[in-house]
Amino acid sequence: METTDQLILATGGYDHTIKLWQAHTGNCVRTMRFVETSQVNALDRSPDKTKLAATGYQCIRLYDLESNCTVPVINFEGVQKNVTRLGFQENGKWIFTASEDYRVRIWDMLSAAPHCTRMFDCQAPVNAACLHPNQVEIAMGSQNGGVYLWDVKSEAHKQLIPEVDAAVQDVAISPDGNWMAAVNNKGNCYIWSLVSSPNQQLSTIQPKLKIPAHKRYVLRCKFSPDSRLLVTTSGDGTAHIWKTDDFSLWQELVIENYWVWDAAFTSDLDDNVDDVASSNDDETVPYKQ
Repeated sequence: METTDQLILATGGYDHTIKLWQAHTGNCVRTMRFVETSQVNALDRSPDKTKLAATGYQCIRLYDLESNCTVPVINFEGVQKNVTRLGFQENGKWIFTASEDYRVRIWDMLSAAPHCTRMFDCQAPVNAACLHPNQVEIAMGSQNGGVYLWDVKSEAHKQLIPEVDAAVQDVAISPDGNWMAAVNNKGNCYIWSLVSSPNQQLSTIQPKLKIPAHKRYVLRCKFSPDSRLLVTTSGDGTAHIWKTDDFSLWQELVIENYWVWDAAFTSDLDDNVDDVASSNDDETVPYKQ
C-alpha cells in the first residue's frame, strides 16, 4: 500500500501482530496488536488508504493508518469461526468477508458500527473470495469443491463444481473482468471466461481450461494488474507464472524446502512480457463443465 510519500508493506502472522514496513528499506515502522488467541488470516487496505482491516479466528479488526495507535479502532460484532478472506468495495462503502462458518458476508461501512447487510451460504467452509471489477459480483471457493459467483444486488448466483473431492483453495478474477481462476488441493487450476451484459443479472461463465499447475497442493492464484499474467503458488515450493493469452507457463520461481503461501505483482510489469517465448512442461487441456 502507498502513503503520500512512501510505499508501505503490511504483514500479519502467527505472532498475533500486524507490522508496517518501509518497502524500500525493510525497516519496521509500526507494530500493531491483533488478538492474543488468533493468527492474522487476511489484510486489506481501505481505498482512501486511511484504514487497515484484518481478520482471524472469530474476529475482524479495523486499524487507523493515519494515527500512531497500535490497537484497533473498530471490532466487528457477530463474527464466528475462522474468517479467511476480506476485501473493500472500491468506494469503501462496504467490505466482504469469507468464513469457515460457510458464509460470505457484506458489511456496511457507512454506519458508525459496521453490520452485516447481506449473506451467502456456500454450504461448506469458505476458503476464498474475491470481488469482480464490476463491484457487484463476488467469486467464492469452498472446502467441498464448489466455486460460486454471487451478485450481491440481485442475489442471483451460479455454482460450479470443477472437480469432485477437491477443496478449492483460492479464486481470482482478472482486473479486466474477462477471466476467473480457481485452484485446488490436487494441484489443478481451472480457468473460465466471464462475459457481462447490461441485460444480465450475472456474468455468463464459460469453462476454458484445466491446467495441471503443480505437483502438490495449490495455495493461491492471482492475476497481474494488466491481466496478462496469472501466478499460482504451491506446497511444492514453486510459484508458476502463466501467460493469459494462451495460459502457457512463462516462468517458474523456486523456493526450496518451503511452501509458497502467497504472491503479489507490482504495478510496473515489464512491457516485454509478450515478447518472451513461453515454455510449458505441463500441458493445458480444454475443460468442459
